[in-house]
Amino acid sequence: MAQEAPGEDQRAAGFQALVDADHRLEPRDWLPDRYRSMVLRQIAQHAHSEVIGMQPEGNWITRAPSLRRKAILLAKVQDEAGHGLYLYAAAETLGVAREELVARLHDGRQKYSSIFNYPTRTWADVGAIGWLVDGAAITNQLALTRTSYGPYARAMVRICREESFHQRQGFELLWALARGTEAQRRMAQDAVDRWWWPTLMMFGPPDARSPHTAQSMAWRIKRVSNDELRQRFVDMAVPQAAALGLTLPDPELRWNADRGHHDFGPIDWEEFQRVVGGDGPCNAERLRVHRAAHDDGAWVRAAAAAFAAKHRDPVAVPA
Repeated sequence: MAQEAPGEDQRAAGFQALVDADHRLEPRDWLPDRYRSMVLRQIAQHAHSEVIGMQPEGNWITRAPSLRRKAILLAKVQDEAGHGLYLYAAAETLGVAREELVARLHDGRQKYSSIFNYPTRTWADVGAIGWLVDGAAITNQLALTRTSYGPYARAMVRICREESFHQRQGFELLWALARGTEAQRRMAQDAVDRWWWPTLMMFGPPDARSPHTAQSMAWRIKRVSNDELRQRFVDMAVPQAAALGLTLPDPELRWNADRGHHDFGPIDWEEFQRVVGGDGPCNAERLRVHRAAHDDGAWVRAAAAAFAAKHRDPVAVPA
């Protein structure tokens, strides 16, 4: 007699048991629709952020002050494209094609990190992005190497290794500027002043105001909450800023011996909501450039698809 297929409640209980046992979930496993939706939203936003994030620094490739700096920046921007590729591939294991994800980005159904809607005004911004933005990314992404969805976790391993080089590159660039001329030092300090608060916003809204954090952590998609990640980053950045000889633009920033952490001032969450909602300094420009690049590359995608279709069939062997 055929065994009856498990019901929805049984499958949900089995799924939660796997999560509770810290089992890594794979595409072949039964996954609740909401879990799929939450993982897809997070991976897609991450992938879009990597690709859109190429723009602020790519803007400086032709203006890098030396051949060495140009080569370093080229390698970094190329890495970010690769990160987007890994993440789009991970998202596709959930049954959504990359073309659909890009369409959702273009029509506003999906977002990317708010940090990439700020302009890179000077060469020092490249250093501030490397040190602060990539430093914040590592803080978040190290925890994601243990996320419950297997394809996402595996993609994060290589991404984190490369991001660590990016953070060191940014720190080294600012180190050089901070020890250069007075004008270079002012430029470095100005960049840090402008990027500090948007970087703290990268971790997302406070846990009490985040609509997804509790469920995401219950399913171990996220391993660490927004507030805890933000605190880890601040505690890491303060001594690094001191080593650079630069200051952080927060008069309330100080060590709290009772907590064993640094206290820091309030974040402007209204600004965060404006930028996420599309009203940041560069929102329209970032999407315009992405759409144009996507349209310009249509012939490349068509050629690749034609090549793949041609070589998918067995090659005829001459008689």
